[in-house]
Amino acid sequence: MEAGTQEMPAFMTNRDEDVTSDSWRQHRKHVFVLSEAGKPIYSRYGSEEALSSTMGVMMALVSFVQSGDNIIRSVYSELHTVVFLQKGPLVLVCVSNSRQSEEQLRGELLYVYYQIISMLTQASISRIFEHKKNYDLRRLLAGSEKILDGLLNLVDSDPSFLLTAIHCLPLASSLRDSLSQILQKAITPNLVFSILVAKNQLLTIVQEKTVIEDARLEPADVHLLLNLIGASSAFQAGEIWTPICLPLFNPDCYFYAYISYLDPPECTVCLLLLSTDKEAFYAVADCKRKIEEAMVAQNALSLIAKAHSYSVSQVGVSDLRHFMYKPFDVPDTYRQLTQFTSPEMEAPYSSEEEKMRLLDLYRYMHSRIHSSTRPLKLIYHVAERETLLAWVTSKFELYTCFSPLVTKACAITAITKLLRWIKKEEERLFIRYPPKYSTTPNPSKSSRGGKSDQQDSTENGFLTLL
Repeated sequence: MEAGTQEMPAFMTNRDEDVTSDSWRQHRKHVFVLSEAGKPIYSRYGSEEALSSTMGVMMALVSFVQSGDNIIRSVYSELHTVVFLQKGPLVLVCVSNSRQSEEQLRGELLYVYYQIISMLTQASISRIFEHKKNYDLRRLLAGSEKILDGLLNLVDSDPSFLLTAIHCLPLASSLRDSLSQILQKAITPNLVFSILVAKNQLLTIVQEKTVIEDARLEPADVHLLLNLIGASSAFQAGEIWTPICLPLFNPDCYFYAYISYLDPPECTVCLLLLSTDKEAFYAVADCKRKIEEAMVAQNALSLIAKAHSYSVSQVGVSDLRHFMYKPFDVPDTYRQLTQFTSPEMEAPYSSEEEKMRLLDLYRYMHSRIHSSTRPLKLIYHVAERETLLAWVTSKFELYTCFSPLVTKACAITAITKLLRWIKKEEERLFIRYPPKYSTTPNPSKSSRGGKSDQQDSTENGFLTLL
């Protein structure tokens, strides 16, 4: 549970909270989504019906400022920051008492918007509200609340979203290469992405050659896919075939995603195959069978099961407690996914409260480094219980946490050792050169996505699974 909140009984959900209670007001971060007509669409805590008047006030604020040819971006009070984001006919609002910057909160609202687009497409939403301005979008999003709740829980606890980067599971490069080769050989026309995930981290991703010449798969799209997989145990039941939009790749079209776990009943290794062809289920399912057979032959699943994140003690740098490293020096010709590496959070950051406190310190450093008015390259920050150093160069972005009383000179010496260790381990920590394959796409299909925006948005099959 977040700091400042009271734990709810197991049978209750976020939607059951009493919006007049003190515990509701004390939540660290509220998120609201409404339409331009003021119709409630989503609330992180409490039911939309109970909050309809509150959302009406929010829309009145937006409209009042708009009437003066301005856009409302944020409101600050002593304890809270209120951030507004308007995307087409949708208005998203965050009310936060965290120390996060306005830019960070707006980035989180953008993720919520992307998750909604992933289910309905941008074109469908625009068309719906052009036809009927006071349409109740909850009719199409029914059942999706747990996807949005799960996303916001991840945003709070997973630094991938702060860094806009993908966390790969550390893996021997020989094993990662053999997994990539298995995916490369199991292809069918119009198969665009083959993605292997384990323990909520990326193992490998193989992309159709002509597609990545045309467009890049962004980390945010992968984050949305990972959140979708983790949102419901229904995906563990067998083979799922569902439309999904990747909003940064193409916000107006659907891909068709085949989702299947390869290691039931543990369900830690998941295969995602994305096709542009709605009718390709059997062909794509056949690819899965080939992948499964090859992985069994190579004993790959038991090798993946032994893979795990690393401890900061393995780095061998005294006083270093934790770090996050995001490299920039990858040749663009490889259309590389932006990645980062980070060890497990260990003592003194074992409890949820302490993990959140460290993440908040990282968020503070990140906001200073990326300040729109006064960006910085290097920050040495002495906090109450630790010392932090953040450093951004043309080759990397690095956030480090040391025990207290470490001097700036000692921290920089330690970072030199850390960078040397990362360089030595980079083949294990990152996907350096993403593999590609060629299929023979059906000429009638676009490499930028599957069925066009004319698709009826009620076809969101996965919503019924949740």
